[in-house]
Amino acid sequence: MRSIPKRAGGRELHAVTLPPGPALFHAVAAALGDSGPAGPAGPAILPLPPNLPGPALRATLEALRPARLDGVRRPGGEPVPPEVAVVIATSGTTGVPKGVQLSAAALRASASASLERLGARPGERWLCCLPPSHVSGLQVLVRSLLGGTEPVVHDGFSAEAVLASGAAHVSLVPTQLRRLLAVSADLSAFRTILLGGAAAPPGLLDEARAAGARIVTTYGMSETCGGCVYDGRPLDGVDLRIGGGSPDGRIRIAGPVLFSGYRLRPDLTSAARDGDWFVTSDLGTLEGGRLRVLGRADDVINTGGEKVVAAAVAAAVAEHPAVADAAVVGRPDPEWGERVVAVVVSPAPPSLAGLRAFVKERLPAHAAPAELVVVPEIPLLPNGKPDLAALRRALRGEP
Repeated sequence: MRSIPKRAGGRELHAVTLPPGPALFHAVAAALGDSGPAGPAGPAILPLPPNLPGPALRATLEALRPARLDGVRRPGGEPVPPEVAVVIATSGTTGVPKGVQLSAAALRASASASLERLGARPGERWLCCLPPSHVSGLQVLVRSLLGGTEPVVHDGFSAEAVLASGAAHVSLVPTQLRRLLAVSADLSAFRTILLGGAAAPPGLLDEARAAGARIVTTYGMSETCGGCVYDGRPLDGVDLRIGGGSPDGRIRIAGPVLFSGYRLRPDLTSAARDGDWFVTSDLGTLEGGRLRVLGRADDVINTGGEKVVAAAVAAAVAEHPAVADAAVVGRPDPEWGERVVAVVVSPAPPSLAGLRAFVKERLPAHAAPAELVVVPEIPLLPNGKPDLAALRRALRGEP
């Protein structure tokens, strides 16, 4: 396989907006190729959604500075460290695109531990129906590489297509699982259904298992190469700690699956690391060695497995000419985990459909509000920021 020259002691980063399919799979395979004296087998890749809106694409490229976009050279490209194979773009909690740098070794360690825990046999095929620009979809491709198979790749989700895929293993978010159950699916067709991205209500798990599913719940994030805790227990080589000796209750993770740092942001990397530990934004407890995730410590809304930055959505909503002021919060939803609620001040408010269309022009579709609430004014904290806790209480009908 042709080697790509290194630049300034690093490796070129190529952004790709390829649709899910063989071309992207082979780009991932090349990025994970073994390094040797001649250098890496292929460039590091930054997979991006093909339908990413123009403003979001420009912000991502400006922040992460790849050398190429779909093969076209870009000015100002910066190399990644030689060990980095993939960069996953995520908004994190700030709304500014961050690049989570994942080494080939970390991705392989994660995929290998996953295959071993699941008892997946060589030659068994995986179904990828999650976006490969997200770590959950990417890891389906990496597991396929390690299993010696070509993945079954779907561009989007269709319950009927999933059931007809013939794959042995699949990764889903709870909303997708619910849609499979809605068509009375026989879920015993899969040896494993990895379920992550959002907390699944016990009733959904019970219903799926009654339909023959072998469900394995997962917990993880881009910084841990995806799921690193299965059914509450860490994968081999992964360590968990709560609080790290401090009373904050945050989940801390260590092991070979950790990311190599945030792209071009050593300050963020330093803030997220405590020695060998990655400090997550989630609160949890360890009970008998089993992790229980209590919720997020920040204001990121998790809807259908997608992380939505409330402040970024609020900024987009506030650009609407009919909106005088806006805030965005999450409201519990039985299907999506949470739904995005836009709270606006407006003398002549737009329709929900109109507001959703407006936001979709600026942000990915999953960030568009699912609910619109009109209020006389946004409650404020003493520092002048919106009082999101008060808004959530008001939405629940609490004083």
